[in-house]
Amino acid sequence: MKKVEISRKEVYRYLGYKKNIIDDAMKDIIEKCIEEIEKVATPKYTYQVYPLSVEGDNIDFSLFQTKSKNLGTNLKDCSKVVLFAATLGPRVDLLIGKYSKLEVSKAVILQAIAAAMIEDYCNYYQSLIEEEMKREGFYARPRFSPGYGDFSLEHQKEITSILNTPKTIGLTVTNTLILAPSKSVTAIIGLSKKQQFCHKYGCEVCEKKDCEFRR
Repeated sequence: MKKVEISRKEVYRYLGYKKNIIDDAMKDIIEKCIEEIEKVATPKYTYQVYPLSVEGDNIDFSLFQTKSKNLGTNLKDCSKVVLFAATLGPRVDLLIGKYSKLEVSKAVILQAIAAAMIEDYCNYYQSLIEEEMKREGFYARPRFSPGYGDFSLEHQKEITSILNTPKTIGLTVTNTLILAPSKSVTAIIGLSKKQQFCHKYGCEVCEKKDCEFRR
């Protein structure tokens, strides 16, 4: 798979720097941590396309249904949907776990890098899906994950079950709705015959205004 460049800007944001100046020594530590995490990451993704019916807040994904105002807005005019899942693999969790015991400050940096990395990989994989769907006359909407707005985390279970992620990419969901490996994502991507420009994703669609990592 093509190597995806990790956004340094996002790494710095996750570390809380935002507009603060980062000295060269810290930048060097971050670069060494990026090299370390790239050696162990084994990114994988899987997806399936299904018919979709949206009537206001009521959404029918064919194999499961939900009610969500936020997701209903995102999927307006969509007639198909992509169920999507991706992971960086278990070795990333093991690396972070190792440094959590040996060097906590380094573990924090690795956490930030992994968070930025999974987002960058998801964006890359989604771009491949978008190219494929465009050839069929469909335009993709922004990725929308369980936990955004009023779209319940409970739907992690349905997405991973339908995609059979334990077998396809090694991704499971705990009883407390946590993804394992932790640096993983499940999401919905709406497909519409109508082209609609929309740049909103991630923080921009989340209603948690007081989050310290908000852009």
